[in-house]
Amino acid sequence: MNKKTAPHGLGRGLSALLGDMDSTLSEPKPASENAVVMVSLNDIDINREQPRKDFDEESLKELAQSIKSVGVIQPVVLKKNGDRYSIVVGERRFRASRMAGLTSIPAIIRDIDEEQRMRQALIENLQREDLNPVETALGIKALMDKCDPTQDEAAEVVGKSRSAVANTLRLLNLEPEVLEMLRSGLISAGHARALVTVSPARQLRLAELTVQQGWSVRQLERISALPEEETLRAKPKKTKPPEISKLEKMAREAFGTRARIDGDENKGRLIISYASQEDLESIWSILEALNQGSM
Repeated sequence: MNKKTAPHGLGRGLSALLGDMDSTLSEPKPASENAVVMVSLNDIDINREQPRKDFDEESLKELAQSIKSVGVIQPVVLKKNGDRYSIVVGERRFRASRMAGLTSIPAIIRDIDEEQRMRQALIENLQREDLNPVETALGIKALMDKCDPTQDEAAEVVGKSRSAVANTLRLLNLEPEVLEMLRSGLISAGHARALVTVSPARQLRLAELTVQQGWSVRQLERISALPEEETLRAKPKKTKPPEISKLEKMAREAFGTRARIDGDENKGRLIISYASQEDLESIWSILEALNQGSM
């Protein structure tokens, strides 16, 4: 049999963790560490401790459709737990396979201890491009808390500089309401980094003003540097009409990304933001469907 090497797109360090994979499908044989075997989806449990908590439904549907057409190209990695298996790498593929109606999935069974399992799962998720900033921060913190790497080692794992990792971790010092605004895309990571520098009492007010007035990161940085009294005297712009706010919300839900309307009922502009190539492709697909009259 010819050996198949792991695709280059898995992210730095992950291919080394997984190694080469034998393309032979057979009954589960944990002793053959690199063999690809078929495992029943009903026998697999998800990893409750991974940083990714939200899986985009539309993205999962697209992957499920691809799996229906060509199958699961990249096996998941599992750990044997008695009569069951837990996911080390590949929860998104597992969920999409279940959505596609599959009863089993190709997998590599690894005999690893709990720390290794946790480390591999955290690294695989942190190397994804579509994690939101809060998930990334929580994932890095979990990696450092549970696997005890240095900040330099954590930075190498996620492909960021040490200062970028430090700034990402600082986001967790934000007030819970502001963190939720960041998670949902109402404010960007740049806005959030500016808000970390102010007192907890000011964070939420400035975050709300940022959304209401459409402040850029640079504007927020400048305002955050003002004395607190001047910030409190700042007069917010006229509240948007309910219809405009509702339309903004509809745009965010429709495109699955940040969207803002500047203007009123008579004149203005709709700004749709994207943070990755995947976001842009999703926006393109939706607009193309609208143009063809299929939505």
